Amino acid sequence: MDKKFYLQGGEDEMEFMPIIPLNEDEDGSADEQAVPAEIPILALRNTVLFPGVVLPITVGRDKSIKAVTDAYKADKLIGVVAQKDSNVEEPAVSDLEDIGTVAKIAKLIKMPDGGTTIIIQGRKRCKIQEITSDDPYFKAKIEVLTEVS
Repeated sequence: MDKKFYLQGGEDEMEFMPIIPLNEDEDGSADEQAVPAEIPILALRNTVLFPGVVLPITVGRDKSIKAVTDAYKADKLIGVVAQKDSNVEEPAVSDLEDIGTVAKIAKLIKMPDGGTTIIIQGRKRCKIQEITSDDPYFKAKIEVLTEVS
C-alpha cells in the first residue's frame, strides 16, 4: 500500500510526499544508517518525539534553522530533545532534557512567509553524553539507547 500525505505549498501548489515506514528507505530496503557519535540538536517546546512517529515541526529560532539546514544537507539526522521550560526563548544546555530521539529529516520546506517547516521521523532513543558546541547551534555526543521490549 502506498502511503502518502499532502503538503499544501501555495494556493495552487500541492506536493505529494510518501510516508516511509520506520526502518525502510524509499526503495523499501531496511534502513541501517549509522548514527554518528556527534549530531546537531534541536530543542522542541511542548513536544516530545518518539521513535516511529512522524511530525511536522515549524522551526523558528535562527539556531534551530541553521541546525536543521546543516543536518538536512549532511546525513539528514538530528537529535531532538524537549525543553524543560517551554517559556525559555533561547534555551541553554541546562534547559534541555538529556534523553531524546534521533530523527531523520524527511523533508525541509521553505515557507512563502520565510519560515521553515520540517517533517521528521523519530528513529531511535538517545541520551546526550556531552554538549560539544552551542554556536552556531547545539551539537552533542550521544549514545543510542537500546529499546526495551
